[in-house]
Amino acid sequence: MPSVAPRLRDLRRRGGLTLEDGARRVGLSPAHLSRLETGHRQPSLPVLLALARAYGTTVSDLLGEPAPDRDPVVRTGRRVPGEHRPAADGWTYQQAGGSGRAMQALRVHVPRGSQQDLVRTHPGEEWIYVLEGRLRLTLGERVEFLGPGDAAHFDSLTPHRLAATGTEGVELLFVHTLLRSAAPGVCLGGGTPGGH
Repeated sequence: MPSVAPRLRDLRRRGGLTLEDGARRVGLSPAHLSRLETGHRQPSLPVLLALARAYGTTVSDLLGEPAPDRDPVVRTGRRVPGEHRPAADGWTYQQAGGSGRAMQALRVHVPRGSQQDLVRTHPGEEWIYVLEGRLRLTLGERVEFLGPGDAAHFDSLTPHRLAATGTEGVELLFVHTLLRSAAPGVCLGGGTPGGH
């Protein structure tokens, strides 16, 4: 994964935010955000998503990937140069749509046993479509098991958790809105968002 540290610091400073302000927006401690900005820690995919929302950008932009043109068609060979991008805890993702839009589309692989106790809540909407494997989706008190071809579309202020149930993990299409909001994403259960 390319280092996001310089980009995170630059985006925060350009937004006129102190380290404490930026950390509050994302739901991290200032010390944890500082470690991310200095490259002493790599963010997980949920933390990357929270940072992108807080700074009004995309995960691809955070990673310094070149912005594709505004062609509405994204062909398989032009999605992301190279391989899947790894994130912490074994999650991997590949951009599946254009950048610089109000939504971001990703193809995500969630390995079994990863972040099962991490509950997230943040402004916006999410849409998930299962390509392969089985997903355990917790929305508030409701638990659903989704297989290939199943989808879920929900308000992401609803506390939610994603977990793979099969040994091979689960492959998803994941679309979320990019909202600039002072309301931070909240992670429960596993500690702070970066505490995995």
